[in-house]
Amino acid sequence: MMNLESIKEKPLFQMTGEEFIFLQNNLNNELPSKTLEPEKGKKYVYGIRGIAKLIDGSTSKANRLKKSGIIDKAIIQNGRKIIVDAELALQLMNQSK
Repeated sequence: MMNLESIKEKPLFQMTGEEFIFLQNNLNNELPSKTLEPEKGKKYVYGIRGIAKLIDGSTSKANRLKKSGIIDKAIIQNGRKIIVDAELALQLMNQSK
C-alpha cells in the first residue's frame, strides 16, 4: 500500500508511473474543482470574436478594447478561455465615454 504523504514529498522525476497515477487520482478527489461556469440568466459572449460581434467591430478592435482595461470587470478569463458578461461590458463602455 502506498502512503499518499510520502508520495507528495517525492520529486516528480523520481516517481514511477504507478505512483504518479496514484497521486493524481487521490489529489483529484482532495482538491475542489474550480470551473469557469457563468451565472445563469445573463447573456455572455465568448472569446475575442464574441467581443467583436458585441461591439459590431473587427477582432483587432475587440482586442484593443480588451487590452485597454475598460471592460476588465466584465471579463472572466482562465488561460485562453474568455467569457464576457455582455450587458456589463456595454455599461462599462458607455461609462468610459
